[in-house]
Amino acid sequence: MSQLLSKIRGLCRQYRELLSYLVFGVLTTAVNYLSYLVISPFFTYTGVPTVIAWLLSVIFAYLTNRRFVFQSKARGKAVLKEAGSFFTARVMSGVMDVIIMAVFADWVGFDDRVVKLASNVLVVIFNYIASKLVVFRKK
Repeated sequence: MSQLLSKIRGLCRQYRELLSYLVFGVLTTAVNYLSYLVISPFFTYTGVPTVIAWLLSVIFAYLTNRRFVFQSKARGKAVLKEAGSFFTARVMSGVMDVIIMAVFADWVGFDDRVVKLASNVLVVIFNYIASKLVVFRKK
């Protein structure tokens, strides 16, 4: 039993970053999705509520990714550079989200709540790759 626990601990240490990204990715997706659900009934099209939900989730994601996922040690001006590259990468995924919502919910007519969930899956994958390779890369 202790060998099994030791192996599990070892795997958790080995994949800590990915596992914590998945946890905070789910929480960020929840912030995005729930914000969208609350805001969207007040709008005819999906653009404005998608952008507002994106902004709220990006702020949450930066704070949690910096501290808990990638354990950034950046200080001073380096934080500004890190935050700038983080928000730049997230703008790209935000544009992707808006386009997916416009095409599949507004134009094609699929249920916007379902499209939003599918879009969030693609956005989470893109954001992990961008964060890992560009924003919080180990020097």
